[in-house]
Amino acid sequence: MILTLNKFIKSIAVLLTVAAMVITLSACSINGNSPSSYTTNTTAESSSKAQTTQPAKQNYSVTNGTDTYRGFSVDNVLHSENNGDIHFNLYIPKSYDGSKAYALFITLPGYEGLYFQGVGVNIRRENFGFEAQKYNANMIIAAPQLNGWDEDSADETIVLVEYLLSAYNIDKSKVYIEGYSGGGETASQAVGKSSDLFTAYLQVSSQWDGEYESVAKAKLPVYIAIGRDDEYYGSKKSQSAYDTLYNLYKKQDLTDDEIDKILVLDIKERAYFTSRNASNEHGGGGLFAEDDAIMSWLFGEH
Repeated sequence: MILTLNKFIKSIAVLLTVAAMVITLSACSINGNSPSSYTTNTTAESSSKAQTTQPAKQNYSVTNGTDTYRGFSVDNVLHSENNGDIHFNLYIPKSYDGSKAYALFITLPGYEGLYFQGVGVNIRRENFGFEAQKYNANMIIAAPQLNGWDEDSADETIVLVEYLLSAYNIDKSKVYIEGYSGGGETASQAVGKSSDLFTAYLQVSSQWDGEYESVAKAKLPVYIAIGRDDEYYGSKKSQSAYDTLYNLYKKQDLTDDEIDKILVLDIKERAYFTSRNASNEHGGGGLFAEDDAIMSWLFGEH
């Protein structure tokens, strides 16, 4: 009887060991590093080595893309419980193995990069995701393809960031976001809703549609770059956004030097674009990806 009981206990132990191995092996990934399904009520093994990530209030699963483009896995789909399907392209450095916390960069495209324009068209038309790699080799880059630039798109962006923070070992002090054209409208709403989620925001050839007070309260570094005569937005709305944030910081008794470190308005003259063979200022906003002064600011110390 005792012998039979011992065999039974050993059998249970073996089954538990096998189950643990199956769970471990099931954490398959995009480029071998990303869970294909993830429930936010559990903590990803890799994230335990980063700063604590608060679980989101919904469950996720991911369908991995089957195509690649210049190192990006194309058309991954985050199936979110509350926000539907979120399409995104994802770059994971080959060096990433989960043992070290990496930075995270989110790049939101203009109108021509939205999902209905074609799978992966955003990373084929815009270079922010590629130029960013020059500033931090240890950085995961996500290029979402949303369907618009309204509040729903901002919510989807936040959900995607929360998923990535949960699924990967991310340094939460290095979470950057950039939005070009309509993507800037979306990004400004996202940072307005969840200012504490981000480290710095670059708005390119766009307008501010989000909240200001939360951004000022968090002292989120913001860089606004646009052509003076941008054919779509002009530059007055960018000036207004800058003035609004500046005045909010003044109410906090920040000095001009302190404000200059976290708030920049960069209005480019026509010559900036013509010297770079850009036919117009709005389309020429894509050139900001190749402007070292702008990109160095975004990925600098904040």
